[in-house]
Amino acid sequence: MFTGIIEEIGHIRAIKNGVKSKELTISANIIMSDLKLGDSVAVNGVCLTATGISKDSFSADVMHETLNRSSLAALKAGAPVNLERAMAADGRFGGHIVSGHIDGVGKILKIEKDDNAVWYTIEADEKILHYIVEKGSIAIDGISLTVARVGRRDFSVSIIPHTQSRTILAFRAAGDTVNLENDVMGKYIEKLILDRTSDVPAPKSRLDKSFLAQHGYLA
Repeated sequence: MFTGIIEEIGHIRAIKNGVKSKELTISANIIMSDLKLGDSVAVNGVCLTATGISKDSFSADVMHETLNRSSLAALKAGAPVNLERAMAADGRFGGHIVSGHIDGVGKILKIEKDDNAVWYTIEADEKILHYIVEKGSIAIDGISLTVARVGRRDFSVSIIPHTQSRTILAFRAAGDTVNLENDVMGKYIEKLILDRTSDVPAPKSRLDKSFLAQHGYLA
């Protein structure tokens, strides 16, 4: 699990192409302090597993399904990427619950300055917009952000200069593709509600008086 608080900007050092997959080698500094083989790292919001580690870089495999659902397929050597290690049990929860499982991609329609803030308007699929609410949370390229406006075909976020300067949003331009992950809470709540209102009967529980008596819980 991640929080959407980016730790540093890394860079793609090398890309090894498979038949339908890729192996990324990513240069980094801060996250290398305690990164171990098998650890999870969110790369532009996509949860990847460190399969190789050197002093100043790590490698990760990207499967076909991940390439199809995210913007990682378009990465080139030298490209900057947002990096975040999985949240430590004793860490601060500065953002929101981010799983690293991308729901899809969006396209930046425009970037506008507003005094000391910067507005990003992003076009997204209807299935993604369905779960976006004003003042709710959204992860854009792994960055935990607050939704400022929701339209019929797009949504907007307003960010402070610090967020722009410490993430790859500083390198983004209109027309660029970004990874999007909806707030997981909304998806789970909807699933539970739909299951409760479904015409399909819920499975009957085996926990009754007979079961309890059989296992010694009733005298």
